[in-house]
Amino acid sequence: MKLPRGQLVRSRVVSNPGTSMATMLDRELTGYALLEPQEALLLDADERGVLTFEDGVPVLAYHTGTDRGGVEALADLAVPGPYSVDVFELSAADVDDLHDTPDLTVPPGMPVERVAGDPELAARTRERARSLGLDAPAGAAADASGASQEQEDPVATFLENGEKIDAIREQAREESEQRAREWGLAGELADGAD
Repeated sequence: MKLPRGQLVRSRVVSNPGTSMATMLDRELTGYALLEPQEALLLDADERGVLTFEDGVPVLAYHTGTDRGGVEALADLAVPGPYSVDVFELSAADVDDLHDTPDLTVPPGMPVERVAGDPELAARTRERARSLGLDAPAGAAADASGASQEQEDPVATFLENGEKIDAIREQAREESEQRAREWGLAGELADGAD
């Protein structure tokens, strides 16, 4: 997914991306958000999620690490925070070009529910989408069923990915060993066999 640069309007580290989604909704922002979850930050990985917005309503989702889009990309983004979130504003013409990609489309309230876990914000988002005519019939039906179906638990999804967990453990182990050496406590480290 090739994104126009846009104007950076917000860059924050947040515990939950719902904070940034609420800001975009409240400001009726048109553009996109780059979401980089904690695991990518810790592991220095180049895995980001992209959510595009029209008047504050999510329209497209894409994940750079898995190269998946639409609802599947939301599952890749639904991991424990914190997240680094950069929000860019775009012109309506640039967004229209991006939104001409139906396989990346998501129902308006689903990103908020699946990634942020905020049903109240999801309801506000759906209401705004309806008022703007952004809830296409297919998307609205999928969104309504997504709201009523059993939601994937982001923590359970994360815990099922053994590779990510092992990589985070290894990174934490290396950092703790380095700190122990810096503080002169290397001899106090427990042996891996204990």
